[in-house]
Amino acid sequence: MIIAGWIMSGLLALFILGASAAPKLIGSELAIAPMEVVGWPVKYMVLIGLIEAGTIVLFLIPRTALFGAALFTALLGGALAANLRVDNPLFSHTLFSLYLGIFAWAALWLREPKIRGVFPVT
Repeated sequence: MIIAGWIMSGLLALFILGASAAPKLIGSELAIAPMEVVGWPVKYMVLIGLIEAGTIVLFLIPRTALFGAALFTALLGGALAANLRVDNPLFSHTLFSLYLGIFAWAALWLREPKIRGVFPVT
């Protein structure tokens, strides 16, 4: 279980860092267009990319993983709200944050016995 949790955590980190944070940090058009759709000023793009990267780094460090997961969940809540506000497609855009959050917490649950103790699934 622990290995599966670490694999899932690594996949999540690669996805967030490669597909979300990096495009924001380099100012890619792939990041600018969605920002404009949800009404966020492009001037916040680098800050959001840094927050994404920071939460994922915290999530990957065992000692700060719970804190990172909580912060990442908050970030995903903001993304969900922004997509909901502009009436983006529900299952592909708006709920994608929910899917990522479930994946992140499942990965943390698998890799951290203390989390399994708090949220027992039997």
